[in-house]
Amino acid sequence: MTPARRLAARSGTSPRPARIARSIRAAAAHREVVAHHGNSAAELIPILSDVNRKLGYLPAAAMAEVSRQVRVSDSQVFSVASFYQMLSTKPRGKHVIKFCESAPFHVVGGREVWETLKDELSIEPGETTGDGKWTLVTTSCLGVCAVGSVLMIDDDIYGNVHPDQVPEILAQYD
Repeated sequence: MTPARRLAARSGTSPRPARIARSIRAAAAHREVVAHHGNSAAELIPILSDVNRKLGYLPAAAMAEVSRQVRVSDSQVFSVASFYQMLSTKPRGKHVIKFCESAPFHVVGGREVWETLKDELSIEPGETTGDGKWTLVTTSCLGVCAVGSVLMIDDDIYGNVHPDQVPEILAQYD
């Protein structure tokens, strides 16, 4: 009997199916990823990155299981997960928009693009839209300074973006 079912039996309630399904999906994701990379501590970042990609974020249970399988402390796993911006310990939207906040981008009109993004989505940095479609985050570098101002949606990079292009760019995503 699973821990969720034992708890439900003791409390007289039935486990929530959606929660159980997420838990099963998370367990399968980290087992598959660790099997692919191996259980070496040297593979911690690639493992967390792949689990994050599969689940959309790193739930506490998945981090604990990775910690157990890779044989590193929970605090070390959490430190890595919370340090790298490419990883998230909170659920994110279906599409993640990364916007470079460096000074060169603001010089070429980045501030106006940034304000337009926030207005179009009605969210602030680090927030996710109510429908779960978008998460807006800032980054210090996307590595494409030659084509500022830049935004990245998922793995797609848009350069030389002007504020009036933002709605059209967002409309490309379901």
